[in-house]
Amino acid sequence: MLGIHTKNLRGDLFGGLTAGVIALPLALAFGEASGAGPIAGLYGAIIVGFFAALFGGTGSQISGPTGPMVVVFAGVYATLNGSPELVFAVVVLAGIIQILFGVLRFGQYIRLVPYPVISGFMSGIGCIIVALQFSRLFGHEPEGGGTIPALAAIPGSIMDPNFVALALGLLTLLIVFKWPKTWGKFVPAPLAALVIGTVGSVVVGGAPILGDIPTGLPGFIMPSFSQDSLFIVVEAAFILAILGAIDSLLTSLVADNMTRTRHDSNRELIGQGIGNTVAGLFGGVPGAGATMRTAVNIRTGGLTKMSGMIHSLLLLAVVVSLGPLASQIPHAVLAGLLVKTGYDIIDFAYLKRAHKGPRWDLGLMVLVVFLTVFVDLITAVLAGVVMAALAFVKQIADAQLAALGDVTNQGLSVDLTAEEEALLKKAGNKVTLFDFGGPLSFGAAADVGHQVREKSKGKSAMVLDFSRVTHVDVSAARAMETIGSDAHSANKEVYVSGMNDEVRAMLKGLNNEYCLSHGDNFATRLDAIKDAVEFVVEEDSNAAASSANSTSEPSTA
Repeated sequence: MLGIHTKNLRGDLFGGLTAGVIALPLALAFGEASGAGPIAGLYGAIIVGFFAALFGGTGSQISGPTGPMVVVFAGVYATLNGSPELVFAVVVLAGIIQILFGVLRFGQYIRLVPYPVISGFMSGIGCIIVALQFSRLFGHEPEGGGTIPALAAIPGSIMDPNFVALALGLLTLLIVFKWPKTWGKFVPAPLAALVIGTVGSVVVGGAPILGDIPTGLPGFIMPSFSQDSLFIVVEAAFILAILGAIDSLLTSLVADNMTRTRHDSNRELIGQGIGNTVAGLFGGVPGAGATMRTAVNIRTGGLTKMSGMIHSLLLLAVVVSLGPLASQIPHAVLAGLLVKTGYDIIDFAYLKRAHKGPRWDLGLMVLVVFLTVFVDLITAVLAGVVMAALAFVKQIADAQLAALGDVTNQGLSVDLTAEEEALLKKAGNKVTLFDFGGPLSFGAAADVGHQVREKSKGKSAMVLDFSRVTHVDVSAARAMETIGSDAHSANKEVYVSGMNDEVRAMLKGLNNEYCLSHGDNFATRLDAIKDAVEFVVEEDSNAAASSANSTSEPSTA
C-alpha cells in the first residue's frame, strides 16, 4: 500500500545521502530564520521528510523546511510571542488541513492557480528572504519581525558592519554562487560554504554564532490555544496548508518532468499533512516538497520513497551526535545560504521574457509580488487568483460574443446547406439566424441580449440555433429571457432549434419558456428556418392583401 520497495536501493541510497548533505545547512538556516532555533529546522527536515516520503504520492520527492513555509512560520512565531503550545498548534492544524485537502481530493484544484500568481508570490517570498537576511550579513540582528522592520534596519547595518561577519557572509555568497559544478559532484556548494565559513569563524573569531544547540530526540509538545488566539491560529494554519500544498505539488510536477512519471496529487497532500502534523507535535518547523533537494536526489539516482527516508535518517544521525559542532556556525554564513535560496526562488526566467508576453500577466505578477512583500501572502494569492479568473472570464466572454452573430449577414463559420440558404434568401432578409458557438458563460450573458437586439433590427423573425450549446447557467437563462422579451416587444417571432433536454430543463425551471414564441424546440435548424420563412412569407402576403383591400375600397367622400 505504501509502495516501498528496494528495486533501486543503490540509487536511492546515493540520492538520499546527497540530498541529506544538502539539506543539513539549509535546515539549520531555516530553523534559525524561523525564530524557533536551528534544531527546530533539523527536526522539521527529519520528520516532514520521513513521513511525507513514506505516505506521499511522489516517489522521488524530498521534503523539509522551505523558504515560503519558513517566511510564514517566522511571522506566526513572532505574532504568538514564541509560545510553543500556540506556535506548533498552528503547524499541527496546518497538517490536518492538508490531510483533509487530500481526502477531499482538492489536489487537482490547487494546481489550477495561474502561473503569474505562483510566480508572483514565489518571487515575493524570495524578496522577503533576502530582506530578512541582509542585516545578518553585516553582523546585525534586525529588530522586530516582518519585512518592513528588516528593510528599515538595512541602512544602519551597512553603516556599522561587523567586518568579520561581513567577510564570512560574502565568502559564503561567493562559494554558493561560483562553486564549480565539477566540484559539486563531490561536495555540494551549500555544505562547502557551511564548513569553510565555520572554520574561518573559529580561526578568526568575532562573528556572532549560533551558540548552544541541543542534541538528542525531540520532546513532545501538546498543542493548545486560547479563545483570544483562535482566529490567529486558524488563519495562519490555513495559509501554511495552502502554501505547503502549492509548494509541494509544484515540486511534484518538477519531479514528474525529470523522472517521466506521474505523481498522485491527493496522496501527496495526505503525506505532507501527516509529516507536518507529526512535526508540530515534536517542535519541528513545517515543511513542503523542496525543489532543489528533490532535483539533486533524482540526479544522483533517487527514484523511490526510500531516498526521502534515507535523507531523513542521515539528518537524524547528525542531530543525535553533532550538535556541539553546529553551535559554532556563524549567523552570517547561514544568512548567505538563505540569500542564495531567496535569489533562486525569484522567477528571473519569467521576468527576463515577461515583456514578450501579455502585459496583463506581467502586471498581475508584479501586483502579487507587491502584496506578498508588503501586505501578506493570503491577500496576495487570493487577489491574484480572483483577478486572473476575472481576466479569463472576460477573454472567454469576448470570444463567445464574437462567435455570436447573424449568420446570414456576417458570414460566420457556420456551414449552411443549399436548402437553408435558399430559404433565407426567399425570406428577403427578414429572418436572421443566430448561432451560439458553445456554452454561454455568465461573463458573456450580460451582453447577449443587447447583441441579439442590435443585430436583429428590422427583422420579422429570428432563429436561435442551440445545437452547440451543451449547458447554460442562470445568467445565460436570464439572457434568453431578455431576448424573448425584446422580441415580443418588437413583434418578432423566435424559433429555437437543437436545444437539449438539460438546457430546456433550466429554462423551464426558471419559468423562462415564455421567451420562446412557439414553445417549440425544432429538432433541426432546417425545420426552424422553414417555419420562420413560412411565417415571414405569410406575413408579407397578409400585408400585401391588406394594402390591396385598402386601395380598392371606394371613397366615401
